[in-house]
Amino acid sequence: MAVGLGVGVAVVALAVLADVLFPQRALDMLLRAPLPPMTSPALQSDPPADMAAFRAADLARLTGFGWVDRKGGVAHVPIDQAMRQVARDGIPGWPAAGAGRP
Repeated sequence: MAVGLGVGVAVVALAVLADVLFPQRALDMLLRAPLPPMTSPALQSDPPADMAAFRAADLARLTGFGWVDRKGGVAHVPIDQAMRQVARDGIPGWPAAGAGRP
């Protein structure tokens, strides 16, 4: 009997404490009706077509020429050409293969 009474008092005390610490009525007064309407999310109407367009744009950038920063003189070249050039010339300032090994 005493345990049940103690649990009941604890539950009521916790409910009162929660009401004091988190006054919901004050928050409800801050929200004025009518609330602004929520916009609906932008959904994809055709995900496979969107993915195909995304892949085509990526492939065009990987296989084509273009400017990254025209003012700075930075351009991109096709990836195959860039890999051949790095394999042929190396990267300036990069340690040579086997360099520094005893």
